[in-house]
Amino acid sequence: MKVISTERSQILAARIAEALNTTVVDVKFTRFPDGEQYLLAQKPDDDMIIVGSVVDNDALVQLLLLIDACDSATNRLVIPYMGYARQDKRFYEGEPISARAIAHTLGRGVESCLTVNIHEKNVLKYFDVPTTNLTLARDIGEYIESAALNDPLVLAPDDGALAFARDVAAAGNWDFDHLEKTRLSGVEVKMAPKKLCAASRSVVIVDDIISTGGTIATAAGMLYQQGAEHVYAACVHGVLIGGAYAHLKANGIRDIVCSDTIERGCSRISAAARIADALK
Repeated sequence: MKVISTERSQILAARIAEALNTTVVDVKFTRFPDGEQYLLAQKPDDDMIIVGSVVDNDALVQLLLLIDACDSATNRLVIPYMGYARQDKRFYEGEPISARAIAHTLGRGVESCLTVNIHEKNVLKYFDVPTTNLTLARDIGEYIESAALNDPLVLAPDDGALAFARDVAAAGNWDFDHLEKTRLSGVEVKMAPKKLCAASRSVVIVDDIISTGGTIATAAGMLYQQGAEHVYAACVHGVLIGGAYAHLKANGIRDIVCSDTIERGCSRISAAARIADALK
C-alpha cells in the first residue's frame, strides 16, 4: 500500500503515509503548451490511497487523472475537502446538482471513498461506491483545550452548525450555543448567542467551513460589544477567500485556526490521524 496525492494535498498525504507506516508516490505534474494538465506517477502500488482536496478546478482534474493513472490498483479515495458539495439541490430549473455530478465522477475507478466534514451529508448518497464521512470536531476541541482558554464558550454561527459546535464542546465539556440574528431594520442586524451570555468569556466560533469570514467578523464586533473577553475562530476547511484571514484579524479575531484538509498557514490541526485510523 502506498499514498499518492494531488499537488494541493501533498502535505496531508505525507502525514497520512507516515501514520500508516508507508510511503508516498512521487508524481511529476506539468502542463502541455495548450494548458492541459499532465502527470506521471512513479511506480504506483497495487493498493493505492489517493488523496486530493477539490479546492479548485485544476485540483479536480488532477484527482481524476490520478485515479486513472492508478487504474491497475485497488484504489481508495480520500477527499479531505470536496468543492461543489454545497450545491446539493436544485433551486431553479436548469441548474445542475453540482455535488451529484462531482460525486458520480470521482466514484468511478475506486472501491471506496472517505470525506471529511462534508458540508451536506446527503451528498454521500451520490457516490457509486461505499463512502464514509469523518469529522474533526473532536480534534478541534482538543486544539481548543491545548490553548488553555478560561471557560470557553463554543459558538456556532447559526443553528445549522449547532450539532458541530456541540461535538467540539464535548472535548472539554464546555458550554455551547449558536448565534441568533435579529433584524432591527432594513439595514441593521443584531447577532448574539441565543441562550448564553458571552460577557467576560473567551468565545470560539466554530464551523465546518470559513469562506469569506463575513458573518464571523460581524459577530465578533457584536460579541465584544456584549463584553466578550476574546473571540477566536476555528474550522475544518479554511477556504478563506477574498482576504478572509486579514478581514477576520482586522475585526478583532484573536486567532484563526483550520485543519490541513486545505493547506494554509493557519492549518494547525491535522486530519491525518483520523483518516489513517479510518483506512486501517
